[in-house]
Amino acid sequence: MMAIPLAIWAQVQLDWQVGLTAGAGDSQLAPYYIAANRGGTVTQQYSTLLNAGIYHHMDTTRRLSWGAGVELWGGWTSSATYGLNPSSLGVTHDEHPARVWVQQAWLEGKYRSVFITLGAKQQGSPLLSDDLSSGDLTRSANARPMMGVGGGFVNFQSVPFTRDWLQIRGELGYYKPADDKWLEHHYNYYNHFITTGWWLNYKNLYFRSHPGKPFVFTIGMQAACQFGGTNSTYMAGKLVNTVKQKANAEAFFKALIPHSGGSHGGDKVFFEGNHLGTWDVMLEYHLRSGALLRGYYQSPWEDGSGIGKRNGFDGLWGLEYRAAHRGWITGAVLEYIDLTNQSGPIHWAPADHQGTTLTTNVTGMDDYYNNYAFNGYHNRGMAIGSPMVKSPLYNTDGHLRFDHNAMRGFHVAIKGDLSSEWHYRAMGSWRKSHGSMVQPVEPAVTATSLMLETTYQPARVAGLECRAQLALDRGDLYGNNLGGLITVSYHGNLTLGKR
Repeated sequence: MMAIPLAIWAQVQLDWQVGLTAGAGDSQLAPYYIAANRGGTVTQQYSTLLNAGIYHHMDTTRRLSWGAGVELWGGWTSSATYGLNPSSLGVTHDEHPARVWVQQAWLEGKYRSVFITLGAKQQGSPLLSDDLSSGDLTRSANARPMMGVGGGFVNFQSVPFTRDWLQIRGELGYYKPADDKWLEHHYNYYNHFITTGWWLNYKNLYFRSHPGKPFVFTIGMQAACQFGGTNSTYMAGKLVNTVKQKANAEAFFKALIPHSGGSHGGDKVFFEGNHLGTWDVMLEYHLRSGALLRGYYQSPWEDGSGIGKRNGFDGLWGLEYRAAHRGWITGAVLEYIDLTNQSGPIHWAPADHQGTTLTTNVTGMDDYYNNYAFNGYHNRGMAIGSPMVKSPLYNTDGHLRFDHNAMRGFHVAIKGDLSSEWHYRAMGSWRKSHGSMVQPVEPAVTATSLMLETTYQPARVAGLECRAQLALDRGDLYGNNLGGLITVSYHGNLTLGKR
């Protein structure tokens, strides 16, 4: 048995941080760019929050290494009013996030090129830049992390005998969102259904060409599956049907490799669980100056028609620039997102309709992020995928699904250094939504969102950071909303033990 070097336990480097976040706006919920891609931490009109965390980061250069971290949030936030047609029914209730919560708590380790993580750790896109992109279509930084177990390769690893010309990266995990109370408190109990106690399987696999060459090509797939849980259907406030969906060993396997035979009607005939994901393609060009240009495309899928690319132009198309040195522009992104094809507006599966004489299958109406057995691909109301698709948190009528997934729009972002101490980031987007294939909206609704952020990092006080954001929304999709956010944080480090 190999002896574990005592040196990795004798001395531990710890990073810690504390922060204060305060925000205000003129609508019930925070403007789009203040709430998006923030791990679900700031969502309300008014917020005064404290956070603290301590971390030991895994050293990926060592053969054997470990990491751990805990991050806590707490404070006061305002409430938002939810209810179904409150003017006519008078059924309303006020909801706000928990006063104290654990944002992250994880323990991880690696041996050679393989890692495993236990607990809840904030994860973002495996390819895109979370600080500039509008958000990955399958796994963005928009929602809170979930508790679970995951593992895979540490970064890209060279395939043997290819001399670095072919590299591979992969990840697999099972997670539980623990958002039952959020769903129960925000659901209107007057239409559709609520599914609690569900699980999420996430996986990705990528191949990359030689990273040391000027052109680098990456291709792969992300896949996610919601499964398990209890599906309860309500009509006019009364429970009319309950389906207990499988969460046994067989269900965990079918989430990994799709099979039929679940307990819900559609799962018995088609595939068990809500499967979705993206085909991802990226081309990078490394300039001699050290700067980086990237072009990428994510093609979404909800079933076989999307995997077979029958959904036309749908996807996220992006260009990114990353500078090699400090300057007025250190990064910029331009993206176009289109989700209006969805393999066509009609879905007809003869197996769903007993006695029909129509035997032709029409596999359209992909209804991105929605499913007949699950409330949608979100955690506590925030999209796990792209936040450009309006999250159910903003559905103050208590509908737990994505009502505006048939949409297209543009996103642009830029950041840079005003000096060695002052930095900035600016974002803007426009989108047009036709509602969904199931519930179209006519006329279409639009949203224009803008955000300007400045960050001050004084050289005389190392570790101190002061950040201010100003954001606004205009249009019918989010309403007219103006808000600001101020964050003051301090980062430090310490060493425990001696070598």
